[in-house]
Amino acid sequence: MQYDKVKRTLGDLCNENPFLRKCFYRLLNILLLRAWYINRELRRLKKQLPADAVVLDAGSGFGQYDYYMSRIATGWSIKAIDIKAEQVSDCNRFFERIGRNKQVHFEEADLTTFIEPDKYHLSLSVDVMEHIEDDVLVFKNIYASLRPGGVLLVSTPSDQGGSDAHDEHDESFIDEHVRNGYGIEEIRQKMTNAGFSQVDARYTYGLPGHISWLLSMKYPLSMLNVSKLFFILLPFYYLITFPFSLILNWLDVSTNHKTGTGLKVKAIK
Repeated sequence: MQYDKVKRTLGDLCNENPFLRKCFYRLLNILLLRAWYINRELRRLKKQLPADAVVLDAGSGFGQYDYYMSRIATGWSIKAIDIKAEQVSDCNRFFERIGRNKQVHFEEADLTTFIEPDKYHLSLSVDVMEHIEDDVLVFKNIYASLRPGGVLLVSTPSDQGGSDAHDEHDESFIDEHVRNGYGIEEIRQKMTNAGFSQVDARYTYGLPGHISWLLSMKYPLSMLNVSKLFFILLPFYYLITFPFSLILNWLDVSTNHKTGTGLKVKAIK
């Protein structure tokens, strides 16, 4: 499925109005289970990192995590980079309009070449690494850009059905992915090889989360990929499925999973 095409359409509907953009961010935080995991970690890290921490969002996309961080940690200085110039420009306009452009700045950059030595206390990478072929190089670049004791927080699909691929012959649900998912030991080893001394990798999207993903993401996005006319039906669809997804997401983040279709990884320099 051409996920980027659907994301652009959804984003375009909210880009011109800051209020709609904020509502869109909040909707993503509720529907996307990975946002439940990442935002919980960010709240924990807020208590551990300096009040004036310097943060790198390595692959910022819509900028929803940058908006969240700017809300919960007003003293953090955030640089958000993405390879897509249009998204970078759009995010800079939005943050300027809401008066947070001094705290959050977006730049176009390629993670395979981006290095700013010993600068950042925290680097965030959410649903990015599955799009990058030379992932080890990116891990090394982020490691070099972190200060000693700095934290890298990653969310990515696992090889246990991540990207909706359940064996080596399945194709990813998302056409833009270069890999279907990481093995938990594979990503630990790659981060260790990049220099990280502490790597904590855990499964996310257990059975409750996987069902929630089907209801809240796969089925509606598959419909939208067929025709934009499904935008008319989308509110009614979510009116029915939203309460179930909410309960399933809560169950997933409240449980330790022996396996799952996602991975949350926290590594320390």
